[in-house]
Amino acid sequence: MADEKFEEALEKLEEIVKKMESGDLTLDESLKAFEEGIRLSRLCAQKIDEAERRVEILLKTQEGFDVKPFKEKDESDS
Repeated sequence: MADEKFEEALEKLEEIVKKMESGDLTLDESLKAFEEGIRLSRLCAQKIDEAERRVEILLKTQEGFDVKPFKEKDESDS
């Protein structure tokens, strides 16, 4: 699921919210949906952070729009 795209994760998250707001889920279903929603929310936040870092790198270059590699966030930081 690490290859999951931001747009796909956001769409799934929106579906989960609609299901939970409907009030038709059991407690167990609601809990599972909530857990999945938290996972997707964190994934979306991570993707946004990565995009922001890339934009910052682009904007900081002095020689135009030269992309430089950035350090990936360590798994232990999560």
